[in-house]
Parts: sequence; structure tokens; C-alpha cells
Amino acid sequence: MSRHAEPSRAPDAPARAAGAPPRLARVLITADELRARVAEIGQAIARDYEKDNPVLVGVLKGALVFMADLIRVTPIELTTDFMVLSSYGSGSRSSGVVKLASDLSMPVEDRHVILVEDIIDTGRTISYLKRNLETRHPRSVRLCSLLDKIERREVEVDIDYPGFSIPNVYVVGYGLDHAGLYRNLPHLAVLEGA
Repeated sequence: MSRHAEPSRAPDAPARAAGAPPRLARVLITADELRARVAEIGQAIARDYEKDNPVLVGVLKGALVFMADLIRVTPIELTTDFMVLSSYGSGSRSSGVVKLASDLSMPVEDRHVILVEDIIDTGRTISYLKRNLETRHPRSVRLCSLLDKIERREVEVDIDYPGFSIPNVYVVGYGLDHAGLYRNLPHLAVLEGA
């Protein structure tokens, strides 16, 4: 689930047509950098869970691309499942209320669980999800996040498998969106004015 700072147009940026999506300002993380880091994370997970068959739980929709690439480079037996959380409604600012929109399709009792998230900023949503899963009596719950926007942290979060720390900018691509657009970019880009 993408959680970003509200984008704003820079004073000298050209105006865009009403209704047109924001333009991309610059590439923040290239496709090659993403591929290399995801492979490193996959190897780390494989070392830690070589004989444990962990359940990787992707948080949809933002983590879909990251998780798909991650499981392909993690050379161990593993299981996958997904959850959908909501904390935004129609805006880009969090309402502070997290709702479980779609739950797991399998029990995780006595299993090692790795939460796979696209981006962590305030930490509220992932903290809620981790607490929720811990009530289901797994053997462990660890966190893997592609992006960490530490400047926005309000709740302490330990990321066991971190990808990249990024500044407080609105990023899209590689599964992250703006109003449903840009998820299919092979890299991560900053929106103009963000």
C-alpha cells in the first residue's frame, strides 16, 4: 500500500493540463539497482529460512511487483499469500484508521511469516498488520520492505529485510502508483513537484 507525502507543484514548474497525471521528475532507483537489491534480499531470506518453508505475505496492491520478483530469486521452498489493507480512503493522506479489506487465505499458526511491503513511512499500517498476525500464533513475524521513508516515521518499526532508504518524496513505479497510474514502470521515479 503506497503511503507518500502530498505532492505539490514547485513554484517554477510548468502547469499541467487539468486532469492530466503528474509528470515524472526523475528516476530515483533504476531497474538494475532494483534487480540487484531484490536478489540480495532473496539470498538473505534463503539463508535465514533454508529449511523452514516461510509464508511470504504480500501487502497489496503496491507490493505485488516487488514480491513477484522476490520469490523468483529466493531459492528455497516457500509459500505465498496476500492481504489488502486500507488506511486512506480517497485521499493521499492517511486517515489514521487501518482496515483489513482482504485477509489471508490460509492459517499461519506455527509458521514463519515474512511480511512483504512496498514502502513504510509512518509505520502505523505495518505495525497494525504485524500485531494482527502475531495474534494468529505464528512461529515468527519478520518484515521485508522495498522502501523505507524514515523521515515520516511515527511508530518504531524494525525492518528485517530492508531495500532502500528514500527521502520524503512521492515515488511511483515498480508497483507503486499515483491514482492507479505508473505501477508498470520498471524503475522508481519521483513525481514532478514532489
